[in-house]
Amino acid sequence: MSELKRNMGLFQLTMYGVGLILGAGIYVLIGEAVGTAGDSVWIAFVLGSIVALFAGLSYAELTSIFPKAAAEYVFIKNAFKSNFFAFLIGWLTAITSIITAATVSLGFGGYFAEFVDIPIILSAIGLIVILSIVNFVGIKESAWTNTIFTVIEASGLILIIVIGFTFSDPEPVNYLESPFGFTGVAIAFVLIFFAFIGFEDMANVAEEVKKPKKHSQEQLFCLS
Repeated sequence: MSELKRNMGLFQLTMYGVGLILGAGIYVLIGEAVGTAGDSVWIAFVLGSIVALFAGLSYAELTSIFPKAAAEYVFIKNAFKSNFFAFLIGWLTAITSIITAATVSLGFGGYFAEFVDIPIILSAIGLIVILSIVNFVGIKESAWTNTIFTVIEASGLILIIVIGFTFSDPEPVNYLESPFGFTGVAIAFVLIFFAFIGFEDMANVAEEVKKPKKHSQEQLFCLS
């Protein structure tokens, strides 16, 4: 049986996880989260990070034991000895990945439409097609492409933080204010946790990582 090429190292795996979080979370979903939680959005981030911490630690432990592709399928199959539950979770994970890809690509389309007069849906489809081609070429090429875009994303985020610190608001901010109360914070929490999701994708490339038992555990733990 042929094996996948182990071309991803520690740095590339780290950038892979960071890129997943920044792409969906900061640049796409944060606006929706702020719209529901208001100035209390930081509470949603704290709650999301706590839940993500335990999820990440669980993935780190399981991935170090079962460094295989189709991670959730393998985890459930070994835990419950049930092909049905493993099959069900596998399909749910695939559907989640499709939703995540659609969210990120539509977010990109929205930003791209501000610069070029192209329908958002066409930009989203174009992004998926281009990145699919890169993935088909090989994991080494896709890993370096992801690293480059992750550095760009992180640089943009740092720029926004710097601008934010230089901006002064004459009115005091109530960091406990939420336009929809606890319900708005709860909805934002769900969105933020969705933004933190990326553990499964890191685990699913375990067969393409050098020393997966060591690197997968280290990076999932650090990102948590």
